Amino acid sequence: MSDLFAPQMPVGIDATRPLADRLRPMVLADVVGQDHLVGPNGTITRMLETGTLGSLIFWGPPGTGKTTVARLLAAQTNLRFEQVSAIFTGVADLKKVFETARMRRMSGQSTLLFVDEIHRFNRAQLDSFLPVMEDGTITLIGATTENPSFELNAAMLSRAHVLVFKALDEGAIGRLLERAETILGKALPLDAEARASLIGMADGDGRSSLTLAEDVWRAARPGEMFTPAMLGEVLQRRAPIYDKSEDGHYNLISALHKSVRGSDPDAALYYFARMLDGGEDPLFIARRLVRMAVEDIGLADPQALVIANTAKDAYDFLGSPEGELALAQAVVYVATAPKSNALYTAYKAAVRTAKEAGSLTPPKIILNAPTKLMKAEGYGTGYLYDHDQPDAFSGQNYFPDKLGRQTFYEPVERGFERDLKKRLDYWARLRRERGG
Repeated sequence: MSDLFAPQMPVGIDATRPLADRLRPMVLADVVGQDHLVGPNGTITRMLETGTLGSLIFWGPPGTGKTTVARLLAAQTNLRFEQVSAIFTGVADLKKVFETARMRRMSGQSTLLFVDEIHRFNRAQLDSFLPVMEDGTITLIGATTENPSFELNAAMLSRAHVLVFKALDEGAIGRLLERAETILGKALPLDAEARASLIGMADGDGRSSLTLAEDVWRAARPGEMFTPAMLGEVLQRRAPIYDKSEDGHYNLISALHKSVRGSDPDAALYYFARMLDGGEDPLFIARRLVRMAVEDIGLADPQALVIANTAKDAYDFLGSPEGELALAQAVVYVATAPKSNALYTAYKAAVRTAKEAGSLTPPKIILNAPTKLMKAEGYGTGYLYDHDQPDAFSGQNYFPDKLGRQTFYEPVERGFERDLKKRLDYWARLRRERGG
């Protein structure tokens, strides 16, 4: 696999330009890390083979080549490249861009409009694109780091194809650094562990890796070789890409929840640590642990809910960072607890039946009769007091007569629910014997 950024010029030319800019690809074939898009069988490659290019949404993390690919597409399809940022552009600005594109089209030149941070546009701004996309005034390429399904409206998504850009892996970033060393004619002053640490700090962002490399070269004294500790002090370590209000928040809590459900305490602890490192509110995690305890464990281990609630209380009492250990204990407990969603499934089924069946009256045998009229109507007649019955079980039907007996809760053969299943099977047998 080739590097994400291939050299464009001989060493030493225009050395004032940022290194990431000097290493931008000149052709799509030089863009790597995105073979599923620009490789021999990639989506973009196939589009170009047809000779047509529709509007696109590029979704992916920073530094993965979204802007570069848009520029190269414009060059390869002979479209005029125009770029705007959703942060600094309003509806009035967009109208001017569209009008210029219309005039340009009349003279035979079509426009590829690249919109960076397109998810920051509101609905009215997004809607303003629709007519010019439909009549061919512009070919839109929008770039976003956020999930388009949540951040863009349906009208926009129905007119544009979403392409996913992947974060660069360690190998690709490593080759970027090698390319930078070739361009500058000198090695990075990093030992092997520090080099691996810098690659990790880049967090899949090619542009960031080159920026960090430039910072290292600027900071290093003659003959100095950085260790991981020295590198951390010099670079002050880049914060993880994690926005508590955006995709990172939902992706990581989903990963934590599914790791717990999958009984993997190590993965669960990893995502728990990722969220804390990214600045997530520990009480948000505590609330989610309580939810996991009731949704995915339930009565297979009733203690899971107690542990999750107690961990929340311990965090409230101790604060951070001491209280985070209590949450970690809860993470491991719920991840290693026997799993059952029988209670969760039973609850949903009961809610569904209650809504569908309507306001059915309970059977009269279990209704109180505080008045003579109610007694005359048969309220309470035939009720058997369970404590007076053999085995303290009457086996009577308590569902509305028109509904009949229902079964919602079906415990599994795991954890404490094994015992509950035995009890329910025993009562079911008694009910059959007594005609209940």
